[in-house]
This record gives sequence, structure tokens and C-alpha cells, in this order.
Amino acid sequence: MTTNPVKPFVEMHHLSFGYGERLILDDVSLAIPRGKVTALMGASGGGKTTILRLIGGQIRAQKGQTLFDGQDVTPMTQTELYVARRRMGMLFQFGALFVDLNVFENVAFPLREHTDLSEALIRDIVLMKLNAVGLRGARDLMPRDLSGGMARRVALARAVALDPELVMYDEPFAGLDPISLGTAATLIRELNDAMGLTSIFVSHDLEQTFAVADQIIILANGKIATQGTPDEVRNSTDPLVHQFVHALPEGPVHFHYPGPSLAQDFSSGVVS
Repeated sequence: MTTNPVKPFVEMHHLSFGYGERLILDDVSLAIPRGKVTALMGASGGGKTTILRLIGGQIRAQKGQTLFDGQDVTPMTQTELYVARRRMGMLFQFGALFVDLNVFENVAFPLREHTDLSEALIRDIVLMKLNAVGLRGARDLMPRDLSGGMARRVALARAVALDPELVMYDEPFAGLDPISLGTAATLIRELNDAMGLTSIFVSHDLEQTFAVADQIIILANGKIATQGTPDEVRNSTDPLVHQFVHALPEGPVHFHYPGPSLAQDFSSGVVS
């Protein structure tokens, strides 16, 4: 007896996107499995955040498809996008909290924006979400009173306030101290499993990413360099992937920007 494979929750098929003549993603195809944690990695400017924005419909691809639960996001109208986004949560870089709203009101915002729930029910939901990230007691604090790690956890509570099916995290570990970083990584894993989410996060932190992700996708030069489980990616023989995973200074990615040799520059005595 055969069983049908689980269809990916998010897919990209032969997708290309660029700004003017600058191509960011070139004929990219990938699949995000439902219920799993997927990490997007690669050099800065390689298109990782661009992929999140394409999934959310903030930008539109020039070629190819971006499928969210089988529906192509690219041709959606604003009304259709609004409906799709209710099934998505987003944690922006550095949290992006509303600075004039306290912690409670930040988390309540999407509930008031997208639902007609009573204030009593909104209060209960907000407190449950804050409790899940360990900050129920910080409900009355303003964003200026929070540490970087606390602000990121409040943003995470806001991202899951509507019980989304997909949560996207744009560099959730950036700028965090080791304790806050470990806490954020654990929360991503635990919330994904407890709530039955599908999670996608952009990261440059090798240790935490390999510890919590089910699948890792590494982007390079506008294409997919590799995608697979942490063990498959760690053991890849591709020179670029090997350099990236092991943080090697020498490899396909060079430290020095292309130019004349040091000897040529110093011997010429002429500044161009």
C-alpha cells in the first residue's frame, strides 16, 4: 500500500526576481515542507529576505510561481492577499514594534485589525501569547523599556497572535546576546511544534540554525546552492557550501574585492 506524499506548504517554481537589471533570484525552485522549520542561509544580499517578501506578496516575481498552500501569490489581488496574509505571521528584523504602543497593545494590534473579537477575548489571547514567550508580566512596558531579546519575543508573540499556519522570521537572531539568542531559537522550535506551524527563518548563525532547523536552504549567486537536512548540508562536498558551513576564509567566496595585485598597486605609485 502506497501513501501520497505530503504536499509542500510553500513552493517556488522557476522563479526570477530583480530590481531593474540587478537579478536577485535566478530561476529558483524550492519547497517548504508543511509542519517543519526551514532555514534560509547564504551571504548577505543573496535573496533570503526577498524570498520572505515574495511569499507574503509584498513584491511580485517577474517570472515563475510562488505557491502558498497551492495558490499562486503573484497574481493575487489586494483582497486575496489580505485573506492569505491572515494565515501568515511575520517577525521583522529587530522586532519592528510600534514604539507608541505598550507590549500588550502591540500584541493585540493584529487581533483588532483582522477580527471582531470582544475586548475580553482579545485580553485572554494576548496574555496567553505573552505567557508563551515568557513576558506576560511585561504587558505594560513600552518598547523603549525592553532589551533587544525581550523586544524580539514580544514581536514573536504578535506574529503568532492570529494562530497563523505559516510564520516567517527575518534574522531573528541578529544582535542578540548568547542567552537571548538561545532563547529565541528554542522558542521558534517549541512554538512550531506546539502550534503545528510551518516556520521559515533567515539566519547567519550556524550553530543555532543547525540545532533547530529541519531543512536548510543555502542561496548563492541568485540560485539554490544546496537544500537538505542539517546533516546533509553539513556533509556537502560542494566547495561553496563547504566554505560557508565551516566558515572558511578561503574558497569560492573571496575576502578581497577583485582588483590588481598588491605588488602591482605598490609598484605603480599611481592612484587611479
